[in-house]
Amino acid sequence: MALYPLLRPFVFRLDAEQAHRATIAALKLRSGTGLTPEPASTPRLGTRVAGLDFLNPIGLAAGFDKDAEVFGPMLNLGFGFVEVGTLTPKPQAGNGKPRLFRLVEDRAVINRFGFNNRGQIDALQRLKARRRGSRIVGVNIGANKDSIDRIADYSAGVREMSSVADYLTVNISSPNTPGLRQLQDEGAVRDLLAAVRGARAADGPPIFLKVAPDLGEQEPRQIVRAALDQGIDGLIVSNTTVSRPPLRSRHALESGGLSGAPLRSLALDALRRFRAETGGQLPLIGVGGIASADDAWERIRAGADLVQLYSALVYEGPGLARRILADLERRLDQAGLANIAEAVASE
Repeated sequence: MALYPLLRPFVFRLDAEQAHRATIAALKLRSGTGLTPEPASTPRLGTRVAGLDFLNPIGLAAGFDKDAEVFGPMLNLGFGFVEVGTLTPKPQAGNGKPRLFRLVEDRAVINRFGFNNRGQIDALQRLKARRRGSRIVGVNIGANKDSIDRIADYSAGVREMSSVADYLTVNISSPNTPGLRQLQDEGAVRDLLAAVRGARAADGPPIFLKVAPDLGEQEPRQIVRAALDQGIDGLIVSNTTVSRPPLRSRHALESGGLSGAPLRSLALDALRRFRAETGGQLPLIGVGGIASADDAWERIRAGADLVQLYSALVYEGPGLARRILADLERRLDQAGLANIAEAVASE
């Protein structure tokens, strides 16, 4: 992990998607999906959200481990939880290549993958083989691009993956599947959430809804109202953005979802809007532009019970989660707080 700054120039010589696949292959060779002893953390960083006990609040966002191949090794890097996927009912190739771009000057990434994955059945066997316990693995589910009934796809995903997921994420906020974000409209989101709740067994896992940062003035209120009415367990705020703040990279005009540092302020603002609407009634997971303990601490103090990161690993390397955890311990000491839960919404 300490060698990453030296290795990064060589990694960056590879096409971004090739580099990602090489990383997955290396992690699989190293330790498969087995778990080593629990990562360095302390009880002060542990937290309980939606009935689940998280070893720490730093998670790996969906998109890194699309096919549930390396959740074990990623947990071993210090993450308190890993979210695999997005997984769709049927396998699909996704959009044409190239579809992943590093915006190095902006410390950002643009992707237009389009839910490329080998399907839920393929991932199911690997997830069944894991040892359940304090190491939380969530499953992010989506709809196939050619589906004639996307709500049915999400319901099928809930039924198929509930037995292997500690929690499920209903992802309707990717900008790379045409028309998907329309499911965030008030009537559509109510129908969707009613369907997925009906598909979940009485003893099924918590269900989170992942939303976009590009929302209109009234949409957070509408989404929160629907989530509360339908008994959804939490919100993940937020996904990538289709907006384009000023960027320096030659890839700035590529289509797709923008993540990384330029998303930070937009995602933070979205989190604050959702916190204001929920009034603390729903757990919130903050995502988008988190690359340091400063970012994680700011997001937690703004109302996030948990945070997730992904794009920052491209620039900061595999030791990032552990560095953030060590710094969060110091933040608790400086603030005179007993545990991380006391910091939530403390701004």
